[in-house]
Amino acid sequence: MLQNRLYYQDPYRTSFTTTVTQHAIDEQGRPFAVLENTAFYPTGGGQPHDIGYIADIAVVDVEEVDGEIRHYLESPLSTGGTISAEIDWSRRFDHMQQHTGQHILTAAFVELFNYPTVSFHLGRELVTIDLATEHVSADELHAAETLANAIILENRPIEQKWVTQEELSAYSLRKQVSVDEEIRLVIIPDFDTNGCGGTHPSSTGQIGSLKILSTEKQKKNTRVHFVCGGRVLDQLGAVHDELSVVARLLSAPLGQAAEATQKLLETQHLLEKQLEAANEQLLDVEAASLAARKTIVIRQIYTNRSMQELQKLSRKTLALCEKAIVVLVSDDGEKLQFVVSRTNSLVQDMRTVSSIALPAIEGKGGGSASTVQGGGARTMPAEDLSELLERSIPIHA
Repeated sequence: MLQNRLYYQDPYRTSFTTTVTQHAIDEQGRPFAVLENTAFYPTGGGQPHDIGYIADIAVVDVEEVDGEIRHYLESPLSTGGTISAEIDWSRRFDHMQQHTGQHILTAAFVELFNYPTVSFHLGRELVTIDLATEHVSADELHAAETLANAIILENRPIEQKWVTQEELSAYSLRKQVSVDEEIRLVIIPDFDTNGCGGTHPSSTGQIGSLKILSTEKQKKNTRVHFVCGGRVLDQLGAVHDELSVVARLLSAPLGQAAEATQKLLETQHLLEKQLEAANEQLLDVEAASLAARKTIVIRQIYTNRSMQELQKLSRKTLALCEKAIVVLVSDDGEKLQFVVSRTNSLVQDMRTVSSIALPAIEGKGGGSASTVQGGGARTMPAEDLSELLERSIPIHA
């Protein structure tokens, strides 16, 4: 029976002696052992498995397969018989804190806002619940977290009961149970009653605390990320370490890191605007220099110029010319880009130019009758592409 398993009889039990009833290799080549009874919790109900040691061999996974609990081992057992085993208590207790915290937070969202939980995941660093609502406000998150921590602080007892299907009617369940036999209820008096097969502490105070970290959209649901117990301190320590580095980089006290960051961002924004203005002035000077050539076709090669810069320079140059065709090419060492554009006083169709040049550089591009642009592989020197573009300009309209 399920209720006879050691992890249900006493979730605080960390070591035990039992008999090996089977040791073998599964179809994936993983050695495993089946024990007469076990304190190792198998993965299930959103809670990960325990780890530890059986006869000094590391237990790396625990699963229930066809009603038997398989303890997957780092190496095969050499013999059967009576063995000693020990679970990793820090991992077990962490899972007890996180899982029970999930029960409490889920119940808080139901009690306050009638937002049921549709899924739960206990990860290595964070815990998540998916709420059946598309939006949860900051105020709602704060209220649920506050209620959850109040229940934890009250140190309410946590009862764990085995009941029959007939006895269920005596309890107000948060949701319907999914089994018909050996039904196990986890009860926080006057707050939450839920069918659950996980391991839990004997009182809410042992959870320590609960902190909601973030939310994200999950289709029509909202995923809430949170941590409990020791993980709250882990998160606090990680955030403190990160902010300490930021504060040192900003030469500011830790408590003023946000203010110093805001000032830095404002300064950066100002410098970006000044740089943009300086670049515009530089493009104006370059355009004037190109237009001063007084030729119909103005051809120039650049290094590491963006397509946006080529397009701007082309427009600025043509604005200073009565009749001109600008051919600009940029070479970044790996690819070539070009812009070919004409003044409105001319009638040549520049699409002819790109239709000839793009296949030559295995490129892609587009444009209109007056302006085309594109880019492709460096199949030829930039000078050769520039000459090809000029030769491809139609002589007549």
